[in-house]
Amino acid sequence: MRATAPGRVNLIGDHTDYTGGLALPMAVDLGTTVEGDLGGDFVSLRSEDEAGEALVPLSVEDPRAVTPAWARYVAGVVWAVRPQVGFEGGVTTTLPIGSGLSSSAALEVAVALALGFEGTPLELALACQRAEQRASGVPSGIMDQLASASGVAGHALLMDCHSLAVTPVPMPDDVAVVVVHSGQARALATSAYGERRAACEAAEARIGPLRQATLADVETLDDVVLRSRARHVVTENERVRRFSAALRAGELVECGRLMVESHRSLADDFEVSTPRLDALVGELTALPGVFGGRLTGAGFGGCVVALAEPGAVDRGWRVRAADGARVE
Repeated sequence: MRATAPGRVNLIGDHTDYTGGLALPMAVDLGTTVEGDLGGDFVSLRSEDEAGEALVPLSVEDPRAVTPAWARYVAGVVWAVRPQVGFEGGVTTTLPIGSGLSSSAALEVAVALALGFEGTPLELALACQRAEQRASGVPSGIMDQLASASGVAGHALLMDCHSLAVTPVPMPDDVAVVVVHSGQARALATSAYGERRAACEAAEARIGPLRQATLADVETLDDVVLRSRARHVVTENERVRRFSAALRAGELVECGRLMVESHRSLADDFEVSTPRLDALVGELTALPGVFGGRLTGAGFGGCVVALAEPGAVDRGWRVRAADGARVE
């Protein structure tokens, strides 16, 4: 049995998925592969990139208690999928771990498929979202798993995280998507991710669903922090709409402008950027031929994504939109 799942890069629309908003990620041609044999009463995996063995009983109830840390994501999938038989094998990946390219989601999706999960890409994504939440204790949204499960080669994915509809948006042939690591590692479980989600929920308790809110609604919030967090979500949803339309029209300058605007909102209103990420966005967007750039993922470190002319950026990874997870 061999199952492969891609990572994802989010072009625009961060910290919107858990309020039912919009996002525009794409599955990428970097991913994680789980290969081995079904059988036994345990799931046993070894990774070429992480120390230790994931040894998980099929009856696992508390994935967060499993060690080493990476094995908790395996345990989360076992808990969510409840396979009838175990699995023994190995894990390899071409994804940089802890960079904001959804290495954990790719692992979860690949493990689920290797364990025999059967269902639609959406059902696979929902199971793996439950797995990650159980394993990490982080109330993460569904974007990462849904991008990995639903990828379409040559296309970004316009996601409505309320209806869970996914609409492929063609990527122009004459544009490069480049991902550059900031050199600053990130980990959602040790970040303020949960605090940001709680602030959004508190704002929604006052003004209703942020996916439907207007800036006028946001301005009625008297708490300055809640107002800032809600303003990011409302404006980011609108940026996703405009970016998708501009991408379809081949208006790459406008796409780049929206990416920079998104980064500034993530830095100022949502406060999930870092000085290193800000500096990297500045460096990349100053290069000739770069249309725009922004942090990608939840922030607090990790990577910046840039939209550029081919060859304009000579560092990082040039990624291409790839198909979703598969069993080979």
